[in-house]
Amino acid sequence: MSNLSGSSRRRRADAERSSAAVLQAAIKLLARRPQAGMGEIAAAAGVARQTVYAHYPTRDRLLTAVIEHVTAEVVAAFDKLDLDHGSARDALGRWVDAAWHVVARYPILLIDAVAALPGDEYQRHLPISTRLIQVLERGRRAGELDDRPPVSWLLSAIVGLGHAAGQEVAAGRMSMKAAGDAYRRGVLRLCTPSDDETPCPSNQ
Repeated sequence: MSNLSGSSRRRRADAERSSAAVLQAAIKLLARRPQAGMGEIAAAAGVARQTVYAHYPTRDRLLTAVIEHVTAEVVAAFDKLDLDHGSARDALGRWVDAAWHVVARYPILLIDAVAALPGDEYQRHLPISTRLIQVLERGRRAGELDDRPPVSWLLSAIVGLGHAAGQEVAAGRMSMKAAGDAYRRGVLRLCTPSDDETPCPSNQ
């Protein structure tokens, strides 16, 4: 019985190692060559093509696993930022810097295939956006951040700015640093209260 149990543990450990190898290979390879196929990913991971499909039956499932892996790292990083104390504006800046650091570490997030994954994008972002919503709401209550637009609008706009910055990098028009700096400035300007209360012109 103990031999069978030990064999089972070894098989499980081998499976976990090969799954992790495939995931890391996908993260690195697809960032350089978004069109790379499952066979190329298998070669980069040093496993058989069948092994890739055993862990990730479809390309979308593999990309979803990449997002889940990155999301877990982002949440862990945000948990270390102490976003609940100090100036909400400073906390927002730290949130932006941490989010962009992840993009710099995982350029695979910039490829179209990730953005086009099936399913609810809002739900995929929820573990990360929850921290942002908390910062926005705290800053609005304190008068540090603009409380006129709905939080949902600010959230969508911040995510949209992040995508725009990423697209500029992917197109080679901006460096990671320049795009990250522009992203930070854009988010802080977007969320800063303004004395300009001029209503938007009506389409009617």
